[in-house]
Amino acid sequence: MRVYQVVLLAVTGIVIAAIAAFILYGGGTGVKGVASIGGPFALVDHKGQPKTDKDFRGKHMLIYFGYTYCPDVCPTALQSMTLAMNQLDPETQKKITPVFITIDPKRDTAEQLNAYVENFHPSMVGLTGTPEEIAKTAQVYRVYFGRAKGIEEESTDYLMDHSSIVFLMNPDGEYVTHFTHATPPERMAEKLAKAAGS
Repeated sequence: MRVYQVVLLAVTGIVIAAIAAFILYGGGTGVKGVASIGGPFALVDHKGQPKTDKDFRGKHMLIYFGYTYCPDVCPTALQSMTLAMNQLDPETQKKITPVFITIDPKRDTAEQLNAYVENFHPSMVGLTGTPEEIAKTAQVYRVYFGRAKGIEEESTDYLMDHSSIVFLMNPDGEYVTHFTHATPPERMAEKLAKAAGS
């Protein structure tokens, strides 16, 4: 490999690393080591009541973005959250609110969410809103979503493509850590117990 090729590869790697760092840590905030994930939102809960991020202050939030018509990934993630929560003692559970935010507000009304969240942890809160409100909330959490291709626009029978990440936020609404689809509930419970101070 020639010298200029090595230099080009090195420069390309540096640029990619810089972009990734900017995306993860934000730009010009002056805050180091804190991921730029999370932020203000104004949505409606599964009881039809307005909810903002400030309503969750004072407790940790365990947040997942998905949709109720999801055939497998979403219920699996929410079940993992439920199993992890159930492994905690009752006092620690009171310090954490599991939150399910839909990325399919067209179908996921408050009524739909109300019936859905009953299948999971009793303290789980379902959130929906307008397409614009959902898009804005997903953006501040750096969550990707979009309607799966190949289905006619007017059809109500469609799938959604989306990120599958569970976020843990502290009582001030700041990012603590995240869990992937492969994280076992036992490992999630350990991190939750540590974060909640038990």
